[in-house]
Amino acid sequence: MKADHFLDATGLSCPMPIVKTRNAMKEVNSGEVLEVKTTDKGAKADLTAWTKSGGHELLEQLEENDVYTFFIKKG
Repeated sequence: MKADHFLDATGLSCPMPIVKTRNAMKEVNSGEVLEVKTTDKGAKADLTAWTKSGGHELLEQLEENDVYTFFIKKG
């Protein structure tokens, strides 16, 4: 999937992936997609819930070699 913006949050533990994602979304225009990579297992639930509560759309979630990738479309 093609993203307009990219955030590398690998190596960070909770709550930093959410904090970094929230800050990165401030630079994203409505309708654009942010790709977030993280190694924090808790981010699977946290980013899914944060995306929904923020009015954004989780387009895709991938897991490969303990790296979680999220594609979030800004609402």
